[in-house]
Amino acid sequence: MAAGEPARQGGGAVHVKICGITCVEDAELAIAAGASSIGLNFVPGTPRAVDVETARRIVERVAGRALVVAVTADLPLDAIVALRDATGVDCVQLHGDEPPEVVRALLPHAYRALRVGGPADVAAAEAIPGEHLLVDAKVPGQRGGTGARVDWDLVAPLARTRRLTLAGGLNADNVAEAIARVRPYAVDVASGVEREGDPRRKDAAKVEAFCRAVRGAS
Repeated sequence: MAAGEPARQGGGAVHVKICGITCVEDAELAIAAGASSIGLNFVPGTPRAVDVETARRIVERVAGRALVVAVTADLPLDAIVALRDATGVDCVQLHGDEPPEVVRALLPHAYRALRVGGPADVAAAEAIPGEHLLVDAKVPGQRGGTGARVDWDLVAPLARTRRLTLAGGLNADNVAEAIARVRPYAVDVASGVEREGDPRRKDAAKVEAFCRAVRGAS
């Protein structure tokens, strides 16, 4: 899912991003299951947030084996750059309401997340710079990781013009249908592969089942 990779057109493997990783052990199990990228959450007050030291340990362990994405929300540009440099992450996912100039300044190693609740939100994608775009469900008062499902048919047209990462309510039971209907470049999962009652840890069986379902649908 790194910048410079060829876009999927009419087939090919769908990339898997396991988001909300909080420890080295879960990073390793995600990669072993077939994830091509992992997400580290730096949004304060969210259940999957990690600190810089933890992130650095994860980055050092998985370097070269998976793309490591820092998830931020509404940080100023200089703070995002400082976080990227301090942790060594490969890419930044901007999950707030960052203006186009912030996104543009971080390209090609960044992309915006778009929370979609209706057609007007899809139309807003036109103003977002960059080839990559992530779509997630719009839940009032929440940035993401809610388990709510985005309207697949509503966002499917975006996959024809952007390298689209589909997030929002995905799990091993529905990801194959989501891929068939949207044809995304990548899929992103957090709550759908977590241990029961523990948003900070991944369930190995769920991660493996999710990645297996994606491979079967690609």
